[in-house]
Amino acid sequence: MAMIMELDGRSEFINKDLLKKFLQSTNHLSHTQASAVAEIFQYKELSKNEFLLKEGQIADEYFFLYEGFLRAFANNVKGNDITTQFYGPRQPVFEVTSFFRRCRSIENIQAITPCLGWYITYAQLNELFHTIPQFREFGRSVLVSGFSDLKSRMLHMITETAEQRYNALLMSNPEIIKYASLKHIASYLGITDTS
Repeated sequence: MAMIMELDGRSEFINKDLLKKFLQSTNHLSHTQASAVAEIFQYKELSKNEFLLKEGQIADEYFFLYEGFLRAFANNVKGNDITTQFYGPRQPVFEVTSFFRRCRSIENIQAITPCLGWYITYAQLNELFHTIPQFREFGRSVLVSGFSDLKSRMLHMITETAEQRYNALLMSNPEIIKYASLKHIASYLGITDTS
């Protein structure tokens, strides 16, 4: 399904091809299945600084980011916000613990640029898990990949210097440097913004 959206005064043609490619990325869903699943996703826009999720809410949206950048963060014991993740185009965005355990989030997810994408709710996702075994395998693959990335990030925080972590961020996500503040990048890397 294609959509014509009005963005910042310009007309933008948006279709779900990238979403379908993401759904087929693990090779569990056929083209037909990916197309059927993609039709369930609903379009969503976020303005710069708008929250996809706020601390204290229960995450109910599995969001596929088509365009834009988001930042996840939590407040430490001193009240400082610490960036836990950056999200860019073609990534799923959701707070996994709150979403699957149905508990209040301690994390926030906020747009650092205007964002466009599609989402499905927790209930819709579970319905797909129960009715399409291949979608369940797709979901498992995405979660395993996310867990692996998180584990790697934890190990890099211990085994690499700040400079190595910064260079790795530049290599893996060079666009984020254009949109995120130095303070947010520094907190993500576990260093001071002065460093």
